[in-house]
Amino acid sequence: MTPPEPRPAFDRISLRRLVRIRWVAVAGQALALLVVHNLLDFPLPLLPTFGVVACSAALNLFFAFHHRAATRLGEEQAAFFLGYDLLQLGLLLYLTGGLENPFAILILAPVTVAATILSRPPVIALAIFAVLIITVLAIWHVPLPWRGQPPEFPPQLVLGIWTALIVATVFISAYTWSVAAEARRLRDAVAATQLALAREQRVSAVGGLAAAAAHELGSPLATIAVVAKELARELPPDSPHLEDATLLLSQSERCRRILAELTQQPAEDSSSPYERLPISALVEAAGELYHDPRVRLIFATTGAPPEREPLVRRSPEIMHGLNNLIQNAVQFARREVSVTIFWDQTTVTVEVADDGPGFPAHLLGRLGEPYLSTRAGEESHMGLGIFIAQSLLERSGAELTFDNLVEGGAHVVISWSRANLEAEARTNAAA
Repeated sequence: MTPPEPRPAFDRISLRRLVRIRWVAVAGQALALLVVHNLLDFPLPLLPTFGVVACSAALNLFFAFHHRAATRLGEEQAAFFLGYDLLQLGLLLYLTGGLENPFAILILAPVTVAATILSRPPVIALAIFAVLIITVLAIWHVPLPWRGQPPEFPPQLVLGIWTALIVATVFISAYTWSVAAEARRLRDAVAATQLALAREQRVSAVGGLAAAAAHELGSPLATIAVVAKELARELPPDSPHLEDATLLLSQSERCRRILAELTQQPAEDSSSPYERLPISALVEAAGELYHDPRVRLIFATTGAPPEREPLVRRSPEIMHGLNNLIQNAVQFARREVSVTIFWDQTTVTVEVADDGPGFPAHLLGRLGEPYLSTRAGEESHMGLGIFIAQSLLERSGAELTFDNLVEGGAHVVISWSRANLEAEARTNAAA
């Protein structure tokens, strides 16, 4: 299994995106003030209210002219940016009726944006700031300039509005942050999966190139060896060039052995991504990529007679996915890991079982989620290995199930449709 990676840092936030959001807010606030004042005939205090709106517009212009369009803010800077938006909206509501203003619900907008793009501490800080502003507006504000006798709002109604806004602030910030954080974790885990697959594909490509190079170099190297042998045989024993000819012959022989190993390695390790090989050889090659002398790795093959063993493509997805699962089992096993390969007319199945502590029962239904610790005692483990393995194997058409053995130990079952596996192998062989 891949080693734990540090938790991904939160992305730096685009200043241009925040400025655009603020321009929308400025336009909406200005339009609302004009409509309420002119069409609804409410004598709003236009000078102070438009002064508050103009401050936001001026701040936006400052950012537009003094910062590059591609500028990205750190979390602290973005939190102050959104904190100003909360304060500006609070001042505007203070001048236009406080919580009696129907637009008071917009106080939730900066908190929602913060929960989408920031980590937990600044989101909590901004939510507390929003609660303080809502509380102040419930107590102190300039009354709305009603035409005629202003209506009296019962204290219970104001208390209800205050409670609703507080609950909405807490719920929306918590729920939005949770969903956004999960999306970020999933995105980073998928990126790690793609990196693992790309790394495996590069290894496969290097193996294929090495085999091709060994094949092409074989003929000229054989010619060099023949010439060196003839020179060594024809030179007199006292010739000063005899030692050089002998050295040339020995080094050409060494090169021949190295090239022979390179040409054999793809067959033994299945490093060519287009090679067809028996499923048992593929599984054993994946398991042999990780060794632990304290654990015995046992491979067993049980095909249903008279079905022949299926030939499959040595794909990087299957190799890396199986290696992750086998490595995970070896890491937690006490003495033994068994890998059983079974096939019949319709399915191909690989079972990986160990004699370790097994998966925690409360996590069995969540295995495969990114950043999930999968074994007891691994509190700091990030859980990317099983996520990567499942993602890669599912790309090959596999279905995975996780459970624990009755006698103890983890048990993973990987199943493919035999027809699909063999069809893919034939297609790649033909290509």
